[in-house]
Amino acid sequence: MIRIGANPIGWSNDDMLEIGGDIPLETCLSEARDAGFTGMELGNKFPRTAAALKPILDAHGHALVSGWYSTELLIRDVAAEMGAVKAHATLLRDMGCTVLIAAETSNAIHSDMAKPLSARPVLAKDGWADFGARYTNFAQGLKAEYGLQLVYHHHMGTVVQTEAEIDRFMAVTGDAVGLLLDTGHATWGGGDPARIARHWKPRIHHVHCKDIREAVMWQSNKEDWSFLESVLAGVYTVPGDGLIDYVRVLKELQGYSGWIVVEAEQDPKKAEPATYAKLGHANLSRFIKEAGLA
Repeated sequence: MIRIGANPIGWSNDDMLEIGGDIPLETCLSEARDAGFTGMELGNKFPRTAAALKPILDAHGHALVSGWYSTELLIRDVAAEMGAVKAHATLLRDMGCTVLIAAETSNAIHSDMAKPLSARPVLAKDGWADFGARYTNFAQGLKAEYGLQLVYHHHMGTVVQTEAEIDRFMAVTGDAVGLLLDTGHATWGGGDPARIARHWKPRIHHVHCKDIREAVMWQSNKEDWSFLESVLAGVYTVPGDGLIDYVRVLKELQGYSGWIVVEAEQDPKKAEPATYAKLGHANLSRFIKEAGLA
């Protein structure tokens, strides 16, 4: 079964807390539900215990989909990472989630307004095997202790950004490590999300859908902007409002079961969240049907 969820980043940005900082959590949840969404991922305004969070989500008709976790497995061992993830994994488990979203951020630059994307870290060839082994062991630990499937979030400004890096990361990790397919990051990173979906379909357990405004992307690339500068300029938008052929991508995910999430960070002062939430849900629902997934 496919369910359509939302990420609160369209209302309030986690990397720039001042962006949408004035929008109450209840506004985000109610507008998302009005748009048709039935699940939400975590954001910076969410309580971090199940006892506090569940009544709030229940009141607005939402399940908790999952939530981002920043790993530092390039600089600390698996035991330390298991200790660091405890509170987050406990919350997801207690809220009935099935996946944990993870990305390596120990040396990432996506949250630094001053650093252009060209300054992103690149993992040395001889560092991949150990990185993959640590991630595999970490994923196995999460499954054993919390019953959660790790899904790796490739992301601009990190060591897993390009299509080749996604392929390499998946090749050096075991099946315990799942993939989060993010259409926007894959496309901006120079990849083909349909090819990634086709190649890694058995290990894709979560999907993020954001679209790309092509003119903004090319200007960012040409002028060497930072990730956050690009976001504020509107590089991302909701599915169906940019260059990505979503039906082509989704057709490669026949048999997929789980959440497909609209996760399109924009400046809410430029892109009114309720309007874009409705547009994103309507478009994605249509694309899922056209692709034969519903």
